[in-house]
Amino acid sequence: MPGDPTQIAGGRPGVRPGGPSRHRPVALAGGQPLLPRRRRALRRDSAVIDVRRVAGNIGAEIYGVDLSRALPAETVSAVRAALLAHKVLFFRDQTLDHAAHIAFARNFGRLTYAHPYHKPAAEEFPEILTIDPRPLEDELGRDHEEVYRRRRRAHYSGWHTDVSPAVNPPAAGILRAAVVPEYGGDTQWTNLAAAYAGLSDPIRSFADTLHAEHRFLSGFQMLPGDPEVEALVKMTESDPLIAIHPVVRVHPETGEKVLFVNPSSVARIVGLSTVESEHLLRLFYEQLVRPEYTVRFRWEPGSVAFWDNRATAHLAAEDTARIPARRTLYRVTLLGDRPKGPDGFESELVSGRPFAALGEGAPVR
Repeated sequence: MPGDPTQIAGGRPGVRPGGPSRHRPVALAGGQPLLPRRRRALRRDSAVIDVRRVAGNIGAEIYGVDLSRALPAETVSAVRAALLAHKVLFFRDQTLDHAAHIAFARNFGRLTYAHPYHKPAAEEFPEILTIDPRPLEDELGRDHEEVYRRRRRAHYSGWHTDVSPAVNPPAAGILRAAVVPEYGGDTQWTNLAAAYAGLSDPIRSFADTLHAEHRFLSGFQMLPGDPEVEALVKMTESDPLIAIHPVVRVHPETGEKVLFVNPSSVARIVGLSTVESEHLLRLFYEQLVRPEYTVRFRWEPGSVAFWDNRATAHLAAEDTARIPARRTLYRVTLLGDRPKGPDGFESELVSGRPFAALGEGAPVR
């Protein structure tokens, strides 16, 4: 088990080229055809992974690794190095069950409970969260995916960083596909470090000094008294998670500055008027969803995505209502630390408690 529970454990990179694949994530590039993929190989000793970039600012496919088997230290180090460099990694044709999924994730840090509010996939696997609208419908009594869609404040409201209302959001997430439709249901990621770097100097300097309040459902019109959202509001407000985070986070491993805001969970920028906060957040959100900072992934059975939650936000495509087939994925998250800003500000807990590692404390619910 890694020595520092708040960092993604590992070491130096090592890679060996592998064979070709027919599977290709799609980089959003303003509707233009993609150029042939570039191959980026990292080598060291006996590590055997093949890293292939899939977009200009984010994303890489990884080949030469069977995630269901015990991995040598060199391979773990190479995967970790690729994650820090590319922000999200994609693996194909894997054969993971819940136990193997957890075992792979533990190479990189300590795991959290599945979610602060939602039930795990199974009692014997409290780390595993099911990504499927049907269990939530059974639990809360409505098609809440449709409720979310109708109540989004803006076109970008669904973009989010996992569990950002916790004072210590997860360091990373690992998501695997179990059942997927023949078409649709893709996921997009955006590079928040690239989004920050793309801002003008005066805006970056201003953002470096700001702090934002994060709470669940902030990007949605979830009003008390609305019968369709009553169960969701009750679930999150009975024991709310609220944290104040720096608007710009310094990545604890790479030192990069990251635009650490997301449209789903940021309620306001502290110290600004409502109008000022809304306008500035809109500027940040339009920046982070620009196509050149994103990558789009087409799921297939056995696909796995591994992302750095400290430097990315992601979005499930909103076409699931038009897909007749099931879409079931499973996720684990790695324990994170309290974000720190360029001004030295460290995230503050307003309500709730830190998102606990498995075996320490308990989920909020």
